[in-house]
Amino acid sequence: MDKLRFDVFGMSCAACSARVESVVKNLDGVKDVSVNLLTNSMTVSFDGITADDISRAVSSAGYKAIPAGKVAREKQNPTVKLILRLLISLLFLIPLFYFSTGVSMWNWPTGDLSHKPIYVAVIQLVLAFLVLAINARFFISGTKAVFHRAPNMDTLVSMGSGISFIYSLALVIRAGINPTYLDGLLSGLYFESSAMILTLVTVGKILESYSKGKTASEIKGLMNLMPETARIISDGKEIEISAEKVKEGDILLVRPGENFVVDGIIVFGEGAVNEASMSGESMPVEKAVGDKVLAGTTNMTGFLQIKAENVNENTALSRIIRLVEEASSSKAPIAKTADKVAKIFVPSVICVAIITFIVWILISKNLSVSLTYAISVLVISCPCALGLATPVAIMTGSGKGAQKGLLFKTATSLEEMGKADIVVFDKTGTVTKGQPIVTDTVAIRPFSEKEILSFASALETGSEHPVAKAIINKANEENLKPSVVDNFENLSGFGVKGKVEGHDVILGNVALMNANGIFPDSAQVESFSREAKTPTCLAIDGKLSGIICVADEIKEDAFEAVAKLKKQGIAVVMLTGDNALCADAVAKKCGIDYVVSDLLPDEKDAVLSSLKKYGKVIMVGDGINDALALTRADIGVAIGTGADVARDSADVVLMHSSPLDVSAAVTLSRKTLLNIKENLFWAFLYNLICIPIAAGALSSVSLTLTPVYGALAMSLSSVSVVLNALRLNLAEVNKITKRKKRETNIDVSSVLDDLFLIKKEKTAVYKIKNDKEYVMQKTIYIDGMMCMHCVARVNKILSALDGVTSCEVFLDDKKAVITLSKDISNDVITSAISNDGYAVTDIQ
Repeated sequence: MDKLRFDVFGMSCAACSARVESVVKNLDGVKDVSVNLLTNSMTVSFDGITADDISRAVSSAGYKAIPAGKVAREKQNPTVKLILRLLISLLFLIPLFYFSTGVSMWNWPTGDLSHKPIYVAVIQLVLAFLVLAINARFFISGTKAVFHRAPNMDTLVSMGSGISFIYSLALVIRAGINPTYLDGLLSGLYFESSAMILTLVTVGKILESYSKGKTASEIKGLMNLMPETARIISDGKEIEISAEKVKEGDILLVRPGENFVVDGIIVFGEGAVNEASMSGESMPVEKAVGDKVLAGTTNMTGFLQIKAENVNENTALSRIIRLVEEASSSKAPIAKTADKVAKIFVPSVICVAIITFIVWILISKNLSVSLTYAISVLVISCPCALGLATPVAIMTGSGKGAQKGLLFKTATSLEEMGKADIVVFDKTGTVTKGQPIVTDTVAIRPFSEKEILSFASALETGSEHPVAKAIINKANEENLKPSVVDNFENLSGFGVKGKVEGHDVILGNVALMNANGIFPDSAQVESFSREAKTPTCLAIDGKLSGIICVADEIKEDAFEAVAKLKKQGIAVVMLTGDNALCADAVAKKCGIDYVVSDLLPDEKDAVLSSLKKYGKVIMVGDGINDALALTRADIGVAIGTGADVARDSADVVLMHSSPLDVSAAVTLSRKTLLNIKENLFWAFLYNLICIPIAAGALSSVSLTLTPVYGALAMSLSSVSVVLNALRLNLAEVNKITKRKKRETNIDVSSVLDDLFLIKKEKTAVYKIKNDKEYVMQKTIYIDGMMCMHCVARVNKILSALDGVTSCEVFLDDKKAVITLSKDISNDVITSAISNDGYAVTDIQ
């Protein structure tokens, strides 16, 4: 499936964007379409048709759509063009007011024309016509929209202005033919209204255009981080070229104070680099040969030469900008309400205006009064405010997030983040730093600690797992060279095995050892685990030969992050493949109440599937090993550096790798959603109040709105919506935003107990496999086991029972764990074991 962004030309209000979206959505092959009035863009997911087909469909609706990047952007600022149009309009509007309002109301002098009202009327006609001609785009756009059966805001404005002009023109013609109508002619003309309506709407468009530009300031700020030129080293010479012409593999020279143009590797020099734009860290980072630098960051000291790796659109900064733009152009679920209204808004307003005219003709028998009310209804209605309410807040919120290192990929993720009930953290790389180190090495004779490390590092060579890296780093520190491994096998979720120096070597967790008939000292293992250390056992030729303990340092802000999320009314859960004791130790230090440990990768997915039944779930992971879980959650959040922003499986990327940013993202989401609701409320309220007033519903209490004031009110309504959205730039995302009390609270403890954790009071223990399949287990505590012969005997007895699919017997713990395909009564189990001389003390 293809996904393409289009620039759309000719849209002026929500009715326009609704029309374009409707036309494209009805095309065969279009899977999804989102039209953004704020950015005048459209994003389409399609299959089986071409971009030209989409462009033709938009053209048939009276607009123009061109794939983004196919045409150069206008060099002239649209706000400047509007200001120029306004100034020229005012040039004619000021004398028009002199000859209309000034003469008819205040008897301003007109020289020889004072006794020739027909001449004054003609002057008004000419001046008004010039203003209408200057603002002809309203009439062109409005008329086209009518012919395409999709009237828009320009239709309302042009109708209001045009009717005023035509009515006044008719009066002038009548007076010119029959002089008896000259008396009171000037007081009945609406030339100044027809011109003023267009001028005031243009003023509103200027303010709206300027405010729109302010909403994109964060995106522009990111773009400004990228230099326009670069210096490359070619044949030993320094050459300055356009940044767009830099290619992968080029050697670039970057002087102090300059920004990097590309992502690359330093090949010469050393110095400090300010990475605040990408990492959020204000302190410069020392860089040397071999270190990576990112586009948009600043070289503070030293002359550096870098080899370009990612250039132009492939740099981390470019990907960030692209993500923000895509989020801004996408549509939030809450926008659907405004879209539905926008489709029928303009036709409904035209109907109301016609009804208003008919009613007032019947009541007043006065054509002038009836037209005044009908025109007021047309010009005061504002579909723009409805159309801008959501996208302007989304763009501002997305830009604010980018500024703070919070990248929302879509408007949906920005809206949904704040609705979370449960946040699930992966442990390694999220709560912890993901850079574990070896803390203890226990060797069992005849092997030494160095030999244990040597065997372990040999098996872990080439692995990207954090524990593997820790073991390899420790071996490197000891100057140990890894041996060649034969018959290597990766046992996902358990460990690795292979043949090293002629020995059969197994490296992994306690479960892997037990499965191979090897039983480490449980007291020793538990002791390490309670210290938040992960014990990894090494067995050589079927015998336990050593234990290597690895510890991952907890992030400094993890406790504060969890505390903030709790204050926001969100339950916090931690998932890990680590053992229970180690996981509990980490959770306690972070203040996490709920932990699910000893999970295989696919079991994390199952846990999330079940949690989603009880509320909206955010999964926070490193975006690499947690792809499935991130996709399964309602909102997947990847914690990663600025260089890794293109996490396909995540909906939100936190560039600063801080768990605190999860709370900040929730806060920003809630503030943005509140802002959207405020905008929609005021946009709806404005129309609900002003349209009846404009129609003369309150004329009995002398509360009316002339067309001129209606045009002014319409212009200001759009501006107020945009200005309200701009308040998001002042939002404190690190400030806690508490959610209102829920009608039904989620008892996470109960959920976890029911689905994931062992319930001591039940004899059957269920471990979740997926959404529908559960595996029943029972733990049997046995007295009388003295040696490995006893272990083998008990294993044989239990395995022979009908319904037992697997059995593990633990000598140190004096227990056996059996997995069942069907339930077996405790009496049957007790009888089978007792018959062989052993005693069952408990079954759980």
